[in-house]
Amino acid sequence: MEQILPILGVSVVVFVSTNIDDILLLSAFFADPGFTPAQVVAGQFLGNAALVIASVACALLAVRVPDGWIGLLGLAPLALGLRGLWALRRGSRAREAGVADRADLADSAREPHGSASRFKVIAVASVTLANGGDNLGVYIPLFSSSPAHIPFHAAVFAVMTGAWCALGHRLVNHPILGTRIRRSGRAALPFVLIGLGLWILSDALVLVRAG
Repeated sequence: MEQILPILGVSVVVFVSTNIDDILLLSAFFADPGFTPAQVVAGQFLGNAALVIASVACALLAVRVPDGWIGLLGLAPLALGLRGLWALRRGSRAREAGVADRADLADSAREPHGSASRFKVIAVASVTLANGGDNLGVYIPLFSSSPAHIPFHAAVFAVMTGAWCALGHRLVNHPILGTRIRRSGRAALPFVLIGLGLWILSDALVLVRAG
């Protein structure tokens, strides 16, 4: 027990310090009626699992990710944000005209429900993964320094991911804050993703300078 508690403390501190900004993203996803809570939770777990697996692989193989390349992950949230912004613009035009967008209705009729759900899960996972540059920067040396503790760290990260999802969902359903978050959630999400994507891409500028 005396050995487990320090390791547990390290795991919790590492997760919190590298995922504090995910609370904002989770709240935005939960507030968007286009995503179900199940899709957000599944995407968050999938994205964090991918980060852990990538960190374990790099740690065990002694692989160092070159500076700048992680920044290219910002293309994922940037693309999703631009897609969401375009959808909002088309929806606004349809409402102003007083008619539904027939193309969107036709597309939704042709697209299988399962396919749309999987896309949304992958969308959340891709944003989580793209926002995980700092996770990789901390997880890789942590796993490299204590390979025997990797399963314990991974288990704690999984539990903390569930707690993070519960906290984000709780914020959206808060009696005071929740109303404001839900009111602006769908409109704010594309801008949050675009801002996140540009911020992550700024780390890739080193590649331009090197070239």
